[in-house]
Amino acid sequence: MPLPQTFSLLVLGQGSSGLDVVQWACSHLGDRVSDVTMYGGAKAQPNDRTRELERAGARFVFGTEDVEGAYDICVSSPGISEFSDFFAAGRAHSNEIMGEPEFAFRLSPSNWCAVTGTNGKTTTTSLVDHLLRFADIPSVAVGNIGNPPINEVDGRADGSWFCAELSSYQIATTKELHPRVAILLNITDDHLAWHRTHENYAEAKIRLFQNMDECDLAIVDVEDEGNMAHRDEIFKSGRRVLSLSCEDSGADDAAFVRDGRMVVRLAGVENELVSTADLQIAGHHNVINALAAAAAALACGTSAASVRAGLVNFAPLEHRIEPAGSIAGVRFYNDSKATNTDAVEKALTAFPRDRVILLLGGHDKGTPLEDFSRIVCQHVVAVVCFGEAAERFEHALEFAGAKGSGVTLARAEHMRDAVDVARTLAHADDVVLFSPACSSFDEFSGYEERGRAFKSYLDELRAADAAAIEG
Repeated sequence: MPLPQTFSLLVLGQGSSGLDVVQWACSHLGDRVSDVTMYGGAKAQPNDRTRELERAGARFVFGTEDVEGAYDICVSSPGISEFSDFFAAGRAHSNEIMGEPEFAFRLSPSNWCAVTGTNGKTTTTSLVDHLLRFADIPSVAVGNIGNPPINEVDGRADGSWFCAELSSYQIATTKELHPRVAILLNITDDHLAWHRTHENYAEAKIRLFQNMDECDLAIVDVEDEGNMAHRDEIFKSGRRVLSLSCEDSGADDAAFVRDGRMVVRLAGVENELVSTADLQIAGHHNVINALAAAAAALACGTSAASVRAGLVNFAPLEHRIEPAGSIAGVRFYNDSKATNTDAVEKALTAFPRDRVILLLGGHDKGTPLEDFSRIVCQHVVAVVCFGEAAERFEHALEFAGAKGSGVTLARAEHMRDAVDVARTLAHADDVVLFSPACSSFDEFSGYEERGRAFKSYLDELRAADAAAIEG
């Protein structure tokens, strides 16, 4: 159902994407939008941006979640759970409620390529966008990657693609969102405070495919157990699904590795791409991410030759198994984006022949650690546990038999201390992997600040070593 020609707009939540929606609405007052009201939330207060938008014609209500009035459309910010009283209030006072990506889609529905999954979304979205641009196909990366699609709607070039990274929050309330190409990478426990149950979380991810048919292409990692637990809901009659795996499924639509080379088969036609060894992004999970992105780019109209060149040209993103240089022959990697155990397990596959010292810790999410600890013990020579979660990680690793497996366990107070301890355990050619499996909020504002602090401390250590040598 298209949006009304002119509508009154309610926006819930004073986050960045909500304010971006208000800004778009202010630029269309008297055109598409009759009036716009934002309820910032119980703790919301005026700031420079809200005052600027008030001057542009928006109305703001602060300090309450009790919505009043009647509106045609309500756009709810992603941080507001669909099970919350605030969301219910917005729905009760609006003809229709939706998230920002759905709102942007209704305004500009052509050529959406959407990517979701618990882990790997940003790398895969960035790579699809990179491959399209490399082929001179207009594209812009939007969504959870940091650029709300509403910001790109008005100036969008004809024939361009929106490569949209979408979180479960953003998909959960969609009705008409219809990507022409969509990727589901994996489903593991995360964001359960928002969704209430794992089933709700999984259903939100799968909802991405709800409007797709045989004219579209849904790309699904069939190696992932979380995805395959919902196989019947994904592989529906009338929907075209590409099976993504390192093994050839034999399907007419498949992406896989054969004799060390990546292959994408679309409607029975094979496109041989590059050797997995030619990728700059490391690890089994990044082979899957690259296969997904290559299949998506081909479905969007790129040539195989262009995809081959673009794949080998793509460098690792910041905070995602990012090389952070060496000290005394020890190699350091910044994987601060790994805020859950599944992401750490995937990162460890990037170092199958290396001696790895793993740095684990931060704000404890309370995730079960039994299976994770056994996997860690199989891949590392030492673990330094730090921060708020240190004690629970150490106990779980001890219970998993770390010491009997020859794995050294050490404790540290905080991130910098963990680096110092790791240096005492490492030898030349070893890998120190900063892949915390936790959020950062015991020490930092987010994984970005944490990752940059890690790299900055390494720079300090290198400078100190250089000064000592000169002295």
